Amino acid sequence: MSDRSTRKREAILQAATELFLTREYAGTSMEDIAVAAAVSKQTVYKHFSDKRTLFREVALGSVELVSRDFQSEVAAVAEAPDVPAALRDLARSYVNAVMNPVLLRRRQLVLREAGRFPDLARKYHESGPRRTIGVLTTAFARLAHRGELATDDPRLAATQFAFLVVGEPLDTAMFRGAGRGRRLRELHALAAAGVEVFLAAYGMQSETKRLGGPGSANR
Repeated sequence: MSDRSTRKREAILQAATELFLTREYAGTSMEDIAVAAAVSKQTVYKHFSDKRTLFREVALGSVELVSRDFQSEVAAVAEAPDVPAALRDLARSYVNAVMNPVLLRRRQLVLREAGRFPDLARKYHESGPRRTIGVLTTAFARLAHRGELATDDPRLAATQFAFLVVGEPLDTAMFRGAGRGRRLRELHALAAAGVEVFLAAYGMQSETKRLGGPGSANR
């Protein structure tokens, strides 16, 4: 695909995203998208065979790429020498990815049209949130095996880590706008606080305290 063709395709996707969000799927036509993207309707059909195909591309276009990138970061955490530091770095990357404005807007699209496209909603969930929990589960199982985390249920630990790090900002964004008003510093502070709560529950130091070992309150 030439640079010019790539630019046109991106313009179509951007225009379609805006229109699907403001007018919803039923209120948006391929002609509307062509006008907003400043291309011909023929060009829109050249890149996307019909409106359903275009909508699916808008909805899923970035989630799998973000998920793949995140998987490699999670895999590195599983073998990290300094696990608390690695989890803090991971939490920052996680909240950066999830709160990306483009990804947030596409998530909103999927949720808004889930009744019309239930298969698409399932695909989004499997490719994004569920896959993330899966790779975190694998990493936390490895950390537990290494004696770095105290858990016999890595999936539960993974789920709680995810919600501690991104649950509140993501929930707020879905109801009140895609990340408006949330500064990166604030998001990172929330993520860091989530990691501290997670380590208080699953870190080996907390396990030592629970067992009454050295440094515990049981004296």
